[in-house]
Amino acid sequence: MTTRSQSRRYSEAFEGGNPPSSCGLRSDRWFTGHGETAVRHRSVLATLGFDTEHIAGKPIIGICNPASELNNCEMGLHELVPLVKRGVTAAGGIPLEFATMPLGAELLKPSDLLYRNLVSMDIEETVRGYPIDGVVMLTTCDKTTPAQLMAAASCNIPTTQLTGGPKSVGYFRGRSLSSGTDFWKYLEAYRAGELSDEEWKQLEKCLSCSYGGCNEMGTSSTMSAMSEALGIMPSGTSSIPANDSRRRVACEAAGRRIVGMVHEGLSARRIMTREAFENAIRVLNAIAGSTNAIIHLIAIAGRCGISLPLDLFDRISAATPVLVDLKPSGKYLVEDFHRAGGLPVVMKELGDQLHVDCITGSGRTIGDHAATAICHDPAVIRSGSEPLLESGALVVLRGNLAPGGAVLKAAAATETLLQHEGPALVFESYEEMLEGIDNEDLDVVADTVLLMRNTGPRGVPGMPEWGEIPIPRKLLRQGVMDMVRISDARMSGTSYGTVILHASPESAVGGPLAVVRNGDRIRLDVRQRKLELLVDDEEIQTRLLSWSAPRPRHQRGYLRMFADHVLQAEEGCDLDFLRPSDEESLTFVEPTVGRT
Repeated sequence: MTTRSQSRRYSEAFEGGNPPSSCGLRSDRWFTGHGETAVRHRSVLATLGFDTEHIAGKPIIGICNPASELNNCEMGLHELVPLVKRGVTAAGGIPLEFATMPLGAELLKPSDLLYRNLVSMDIEETVRGYPIDGVVMLTTCDKTTPAQLMAAASCNIPTTQLTGGPKSVGYFRGRSLSSGTDFWKYLEAYRAGELSDEEWKQLEKCLSCSYGGCNEMGTSSTMSAMSEALGIMPSGTSSIPANDSRRRVACEAAGRRIVGMVHEGLSARRIMTREAFENAIRVLNAIAGSTNAIIHLIAIAGRCGISLPLDLFDRISAATPVLVDLKPSGKYLVEDFHRAGGLPVVMKELGDQLHVDCITGSGRTIGDHAATAICHDPAVIRSGSEPLLESGALVVLRGNLAPGGAVLKAAAATETLLQHEGPALVFESYEEMLEGIDNEDLDVVADTVLLMRNTGPRGVPGMPEWGEIPIPRKLLRQGVMDMVRISDARMSGTSYGTVILHASPESAVGGPLAVVRNGDRIRLDVRQRKLELLVDDEEIQTRLLSWSAPRPRHQRGYLRMFADHVLQAEEGCDLDFLRPSDEESLTFVEPTVGRT
């Protein structure tokens, strides 16, 4: 943050010694004084309809709006911008909207994670280059939320975040239809021949009944919850449905509050502390959230100069009860979760397991917000004394198959498969898997471990959500509904099953996954946190010595830069040069403000 004395020096340097008329705002450097640059800069605001004689001391509030017709999740954000602006104006600020690349989890290929880092850079450079004192970030979709939080950590100016909320619930055959989890279940029924072509067409019309995020505890809802748990998103707002008027009220309130945060100097990294991240990990397990959140929290914390090792996630998971009964691990939807009281109730039930003194964007603590929460439906949000599961929603596995770690959402897995041994069936790529998975002559039985490689951060690149390998059709017809599946990919937060993800190091950089052969025995033991290739170490090393890295698909552009610089899953898949390595590299370097 620029201090008041720094602001005065900048002003004197560029405006011929005219003293600043406001109180040390970052934007003073652009607008204060009577010199050439200040006059030209103020004239820009005049074209937007602002009376430049009355802007002194008013903070410039950027409103980050990623809304786009390319991303149905966030189309509704356009309607929220005027409400945020109204709040900013009422509190004495000047709201200015800016756009970013849309990160549509459904239409953007091969992976929205690929562009998460790019959007974080886009926001960081927008804030760096423009006179912005504080930011309201509007989000909904899976990767937009972490991208914005990564940028907030890097910029370290006052920031609040608001989600557009989960979409309306659809209905199929008279039953509620979640936008992800139920779709995957009906897809298996269709592939098994239990759903007709006509019924499949009918389901398509019921799947996405409004804009908004996925309406179960997928990655969208999980990351909104993580933002609230960190203290960036206002308490109680992360689960408000997209079409609920309370979301609109929250937008105006956030617009008012960001002006106060600027005057108080309540910057993003004052909120996102190590203790706040530990709270978020605790909440992640209590809500049985998406495995993707592990990667995102590590990346966001990394931008703050905070390391979150995988063992910390596993240790917190082992001591945290699952309190929320939502799909894909349970049976309810986010709308039910909000009706029951939302995240403040979860945090109240976690009680002294949290760092309750962590400050939030409201200026109050996490404990203050949780203290007044009331549970309105104990079937949806369980009490700490009667949890859905005692612990272990998300587990970290290690062994010679994934020495850098792998993750499993045990809360959404099949209990009988949590200790399993079977022969490997290896797919070299996602394309090979799609081509062969439903072949009638596929050499596969119920005990087979399906393994797919070259789908990690560098392998595609971008680590797509391909990890939930479909159950082979021949086994679906036999009634097999789950199998152990392993890859270096991710999976949708709405997915379920005994799916082991993020295996590291990934196969494309020579991780052990690269040398597994068909028929090799693989052992999974979740209780012992073990994932083992039952081949002796000498044989594994011999195979690795004869392995050669695949040629990168992309030789230019952002995708080449991503593949050259992306970190592994346990490091958050950020780009290596965006993650600060020391205290000096945490500093947000301000631009020189002079003639363009």
